[in-house]
Amino acid sequence: MTNPFDDPDALYRVLRNAEGRYSLWPSFADLPPGWDLVLADRPRQECVDFVEEHWTDLRPAGPVASGRPNHGTGG
Repeated sequence: MTNPFDDPDALYRVLRNAEGRYSLWPSFADLPPGWDLVLADRPRQECVDFVEEHWTDLRPAGPVASGRPNHGTGG
């Protein structure tokens, strides 16, 4: 069975959380709590391209807003 997160023929959504992190999500699955829909029902590669274009700073929003570097220590 194919992993629904890796199926190149499926439709996906792009989600974003409060920290500004993005995720690809299969269109058939309910949105997980804490995530908002940004782009709906598109081919996987289109969603990947969207994320690569819009998620240019991989740090969570908290350290970015505070000006603190994030060294993987929780803030």
